[in-house]
Amino acid sequence: MAAAATMAAAARELVLRAGASDMEEEEGPLGSGPGLREPLQIGELDITSDEFILDEVDVHIQANLEDELVKEALKTGVDLRHYSKQVELELQQIEQKSIRDYIQESENIASLHNQITACDAVLERMEQMLGAFQSDLSSISSEIRTLQEQSGAMNIRLRNRQAVRGKLGELVDGLVVPSALVTAILEAPVTEPRFLEQLQELDAKAAAVREQEARGTAACADVRGVLDRLRVKAVTKIREFILQKIYSFRKPMTNYQIPQTALLKYRFFYQFLLGNERATAKEIRDEYVETLSKIYLSYYRSYLGRLMKVQYEEVAEKDDLMGVEDTAKKGFFSKPSLRSRNTIFTLGTRGSVISPAELEAPILVPHTAQRGEQRYPFEALFRSQHYALLDNSCREYLFICEFFMVSGPAAHDLFHAVMGRTLSMTQKHLESYLVDCYDAIAVFLCIHIVLRFRNITAKRDVPALDRYWEQVLALLWPRFELILEMNVQSVRSTDPQRLGGLDTRPHYITRRYAEFSSALVSINQTIPNERTMQLLGQLQVEVENFVLRVAAEFSSRKEQLVFLINNYDMMLGVLMERAADDSKEVESFQQLLNARTQEFIEELLSPPFGGLVAFVKEAEALIERGQAERLRGEEARVTQLIRGFGSSWKSSVESLSQDVMRSFTNFRNGTSIIQGALTQLIQLYHRFHRVLSQPQLRALPARAELINIHHLMVELKKHKPNF
Repeated sequence: MAAAATMAAAARELVLRAGASDMEEEEGPLGSGPGLREPLQIGELDITSDEFILDEVDVHIQANLEDELVKEALKTGVDLRHYSKQVELELQQIEQKSIRDYIQESENIASLHNQITACDAVLERMEQMLGAFQSDLSSISSEIRTLQEQSGAMNIRLRNRQAVRGKLGELVDGLVVPSALVTAILEAPVTEPRFLEQLQELDAKAAAVREQEARGTAACADVRGVLDRLRVKAVTKIREFILQKIYSFRKPMTNYQIPQTALLKYRFFYQFLLGNERATAKEIRDEYVETLSKIYLSYYRSYLGRLMKVQYEEVAEKDDLMGVEDTAKKGFFSKPSLRSRNTIFTLGTRGSVISPAELEAPILVPHTAQRGEQRYPFEALFRSQHYALLDNSCREYLFICEFFMVSGPAAHDLFHAVMGRTLSMTQKHLESYLVDCYDAIAVFLCIHIVLRFRNITAKRDVPALDRYWEQVLALLWPRFELILEMNVQSVRSTDPQRLGGLDTRPHYITRRYAEFSSALVSINQTIPNERTMQLLGQLQVEVENFVLRVAAEFSSRKEQLVFLINNYDMMLGVLMERAADDSKEVESFQQLLNARTQEFIEELLSPPFGGLVAFVKEAEALIERGQAERLRGEEARVTQLIRGFGSSWKSSVESLSQDVMRSFTNFRNGTSIIQGALTQLIQLYHRFHRVLSQPQLRALPARAELINIHHLMVELKKHKPNF
């Protein structure tokens, strides 16, 4: 039935689309077929209107022709009117069948109607129930809001009560004194851990009571008496304990560092006294300062006295200066000197005292050194004394800062209250020693020891000794400069004629200077100081002048040059052993040595080859001025020079070598001088060859007697000395 209905609807649509233009004449243009349900609405067409366009009709017709049913019908050649009637008939049949079906199902429809009616009644009752439930929910919601407001208010009251309870609990806990605290403070020894724990609790309660009293809390009066009695008891026990520890420092042969370390474990005791009984805290601090200052002073005075007994008996005196001659006589009552003055100006192994390994080595033990009959220079004693002072001062400063809870200027003042007398005593002892000290190397080593110790205290973050180091340097520097000035003056005032017989070997004064200067330069290289270099520069100038004054005493220039070269070479060699190659002293003496060596070589070649040297210089000058023609008159002279050189050069070179070997104490220096002389001789003869190659002398018969340059070089190598 459904399929038939669908087909009928489709046919009906087809007829409606195509029937308007194909109707029969008897039906009339305005009529409708008996089977058409929907007549064509002609009234909607305005045929008189100018806007009516026939093209729209063509569009509709074309659209209907595109329909699949119309295409199928046109394609099969079906008569549409007949087909439309057939469709109408089928629709009627279908309608009748539908009516019969409805009639057959009438009972079911009636039953369905009754059921729908019953459902409507049930739904109506449910609607009424839901309405009532909605009204109930509205009332419950208002009650819930009320309960929520009441709950919020109760929550606020609860929080307020909890806050009050917390504050009140803290107040009560801070004011209540438990029995464990009372028992520990009254009965427990101060060394037990529980005493320290309860002392901290007592300190906290006392602070809390003071704070509440400031706020006007009346309950504090109930516990004030108990806390005061406990505080007095705790202060008494702590005072006795700390004073007992301080008094233990005074026992002979006591290592005070042990009780000092023990006190650090109970540094809270002093903090408690400082917060609760300042008078007792001041008493303990004053007692500690008084006791330790006496102990340090006694220890260092005794140690310093015993330390000076192991110093070398023979020390530098005011007559032990660089310019003083070895043959100088002392007074009638003066004891003879058993040492050489040269050792005063020699560093030797003394410089090891400022090496890192030796600088912080254990201090010297005087009685052990005396048993072993060991003796030490002053700088070693100075190092031991001040390293002990440095080590103890650093430990004392750190203890003061930690135990007495001070820092900055307060720590500095407290440290000097403890160590001030010891530092002053040590400084006065050094000042008295320096008055009669003439050992410049020892003083300079002490200066560098102080500079290094100052760096160590800076690394340990102990600034309390800075002022002391500055005061010690203020004593050492002027004394060092004074001793250096005395040596400079001694060299300046030395009379070469009073030094005895003349000798071309290195002078003992220049050797002293070389050793002394190299010692100071090597020490100064570690921590450079411009003041030292200036003083050494003054001393160097005076030594150079002294060497020139002594050289002037020799009658011949050759002896003067030998003396100068020997002294310059010796000073340069000693300096290069310790000083850097680029130091000012090394460069200065190297230049002097080179200049005098070159002059000596010319002086050495002058006797055997002076004529040759003079002719070559004159000939080269004439050639340079363009007067080479004047050489034609020198044939006889040239012939004599050629034959004289060929006959005597070997013996002259041998004599020259022997002369150099006798003149110079340093064989290496002598070797270099001989090599320089032979090299200059070869260059001279080569220049002579070039002069003879001039046209004016080229035809000279004696040219055939010239020695070949290469042959001369081979022969001179045989005369090269091997030291």
